[in-house]
Amino acid sequence: MDIIDKKGDKIWGCLLHLSFNMWEDYISPHRPFRGFRPNLELSEPLWNDAIEKMAKSGINTVLIDLGDAVKYDSYPEIAVHNAWSTKRLRRELEKIRNLGMTPLPKLNFSAGHDTWMKEYSRMVSTEEYYKFCAEIIKEVCDLFDTPSLFHLGMDEESYSHQQHQLHITIRKNEEWWNDFYFLNSEVQKNGSRSWIWSDYMLWNEPGQFFEKMPKSVVQSNWYYGETLERDQKRVKAYIDLEEHGYDQIPTGSFHDNNTKSIESTVAFSKKYIDDSRIKGFLQTFWKPTIEEYRELILGGIELAGKAKSKFS
Repeated sequence: MDIIDKKGDKIWGCLLHLSFNMWEDYISPHRPFRGFRPNLELSEPLWNDAIEKMAKSGINTVLIDLGDAVKYDSYPEIAVHNAWSTKRLRRELEKIRNLGMTPLPKLNFSAGHDTWMKEYSRMVSTEEYYKFCAEIIKEVCDLFDTPSLFHLGMDEESYSHQQHQLHITIRKNEEWWNDFYFLNSEVQKNGSRSWIWSDYMLWNEPGQFFEKMPKSVVQSNWYYGETLERDQKRVKAYIDLEEHGYDQIPTGSFHDNNTKSIESTVAFSKKYIDDSRIKGFLQTFWKPTIEEYRELILGGIELAGKAKSKFS
């Protein structure tokens, strides 16, 4: 049984990237690790060390960003070179479970982070796109043996977040909602519950968000600063979600020497969100799983473990 289904237990999770292909060709020099990678760039020693450190640090959930790093049976053509087979992925999921943790899937369907879809990312809101999304979601749910949660991404679908990309796609208003409702229904059809980043609609169109967002969808607002004040727009979003009765998995990060982010996020959430609606907490790193970022990734896991020890 997945951790979110156990009465009284909460997710203490870390996001680990199998694929990092969320951006097309990226022309901003200050983030050189972004952009499309045609080969699977993964340090397996670091992957293994990160998984083991999570287990030793008290982390109980591994959220895996799959993207195009798996050769799916339904759409093998989108896989990068040297992608994992579905059999290999299943072995890794079993290894994670044997360490006492729950693996959960993430595929980002934001039009700003869907480079992993290859040509289907240029077909947004079409019948071919819906067919692709439905079949990929079904296969991933099968691979993860009907996960309790399925993270759909859905963040940063704006011009400001895509301005350094060579191709920009933005859905607005009903177009965004129609696609989101479709994705959510496919997740539910396969026995899972949708989980998303809250920022795109919540920060920019709060009226639409609270009118149209189903309460069944688990929300991850995020703020990566080290000091959280309730009058900050992105921090206040946690309180707004609470006032409207949404289940939340607040999210911190360790990507830029922001060592206090996850602990501050947990402390703030414990103060302002009813415990029954805190489904857990998530730590992110926002770097590919390669040796260059070994210290950062393992350090972020350690910080998440310390936050759990202090507040759980």
